[in-house]
Amino acid sequence: MARKKSSTPNRGFRVADQIQRDLTELIARELKDPRVGMVTIQAVEVTPDYAHAKVFFSLLVGDPVQTAEGLNQAAGFLRAGLFKRLHIHTVPTLHFHFDQTVERAADMNALIAKAVASKAKED
Repeated sequence: MARKKSSTPNRGFRVADQIQRDLTELIARELKDPRVGMVTIQAVEVTPDYAHAKVFFSLLVGDPVQTAEGLNQAAGFLRAGLFKRLHIHTVPTLHFHFDQTVERAADMNALIAKAVASKAKED
C-alpha cells in the first residue's frame, strides 16, 4: 500500500523556520545565561515526527564549547518558551550544535588567496 502524502507539503521546513525565528528572539530577550553571548541561529533541522530538532548556531564572540553547554542546559527553558509560541502538537527536544561553516569558509578564502598570490609571483 502506498504511503499517504501529507496534505501540507514542506510543513517540516516551515516548522523549522518558525522555530529558528522564535529561538532567536527567546535567546536574545529571555535567556540570562552568562555563557551565552551573541548567538546567531544558522539553521534548524527537525525530524519527521517533530520529536527532535538540531539547532546550528554561530558566535560573534566567545567560546563555542561553553556556549553549547549553556544552550543545551537551557534547552528545557527554551522548549517551554517555544511551546507557548508554536501551535503544534509536539514541540521538539532541542539539541544545539556549533556551526563551523563560517570558519571553514574563511580558511578556504585564505587558501585561495594564498594560491592566487603564489600564482601571480610565478607569472
